[in-house]
Amino acid sequence: MELFDNLALGFGVAFTFQNLIYAFIGCLLGTLIGVLPGVGPVATIAMLLPATYALPPVAALIMLAGIYYGAQYGGSTTAILVNLPGEASSVVTMIDGYQMARKGRAGPALAAAGLGSFFAGCVGTLILAAFAGPLTEVAFKFGPAEYFSLMVLGLIGAVVLASGSLIKAVGMIVLGLLMGLIGTDVNSGVARFSFDIPELTDGVGFITIAMGVFGYGEIISNLSKPEEDREVFTAKVTGLMPNAEDFKNMVPAVLRGTALGSALGILPGGGALLAAFAAYTIEKKTKLRPGEVPFGQGNIRGVASPESANNSASQTSFIPLLTLGIPPNAVMALMVGAMTIHNIQPGPQVMTSNPELFWGLIASMWIGN
Repeated sequence: MELFDNLALGFGVAFTFQNLIYAFIGCLLGTLIGVLPGVGPVATIAMLLPATYALPPVAALIMLAGIYYGAQYGGSTTAILVNLPGEASSVVTMIDGYQMARKGRAGPALAAAGLGSFFAGCVGTLILAAFAGPLTEVAFKFGPAEYFSLMVLGLIGAVVLASGSLIKAVGMIVLGLLMGLIGTDVNSGVARFSFDIPELTDGVGFITIAMGVFGYGEIISNLSKPEEDREVFTAKVTGLMPNAEDFKNMVPAVLRGTALGSALGILPGGGALLAAFAAYTIEKKTKLRPGEVPFGQGNIRGVASPESANNSASQTSFIPLLTLGIPPNAVMALMVGAMTIHNIQPGPQVMTSNPELFWGLIASMWIGN
């Protein structure tokens, strides 16, 4: 009963006119930022932090949270329609989403991303409201051995995702690890392999690599062909609703993606990106139904599952922030800054000292979804 009382308090706060407006602004901005390749929620929230000085604490955090989870959904639009990832977590959505669009099924692909995002976001918020404390204790049990195992799992997953030559796949993983070494060492603060180029001290951005490999690579390849051989493709979005067969394939994928994203979202350093890749890996290893389109050729599960995973992970990543004051990723670190600006100390006491903020923020996520 206490949970329902708290949620009633939260919805009372979130349904005020001012907070509804800021939730709308946050979701709208986040979706637009997600659509624009290369911008991302980190840069947007960083730019808007000074603007939150003049806002009440609850309204400011509702708006910033809306930007974050709105961007996870918005990134799927360009990934499906033009094969460019709007957000880093949308990279795997391109693999099957763009192929669906090329086959004239852009509408069902966008609907799968939207419906999966909505369901997963709502479930993630429910988990945040009901199980914040116990899930944080689980995250605390992850030590160096567990994180190393998680990294090895990620590398194995990368091999599983690859198609074609295994040697080339391993070669690309090694290249990725070498590129990951570029930047400032966390422990010593020494710049590694930056060659005195200031822009490289922060490392090589993932979204930059993704846009180069998937987006610009394809554009340059197309332009290199004679004009008569070039592929000119315009996505026409018709018939948004998926058919019965699509729903039959989507529903289990959405459930799997939601469960996986909710679990991985609470882990520091994980969040939406890790959840999306892990969800796609699981779907690719799940047996295809008779007559189902192979992965990489426009399978709707390859859109629904990662999109569900990245949205549920974006919601549950608030758990360590709100309950322990520990930011699990860069966006949550900026949220800590926003809370500090308003003299709010992130941690366990937020739930008791600022219940309007804690439960108002959670309730606003349902409205935002």
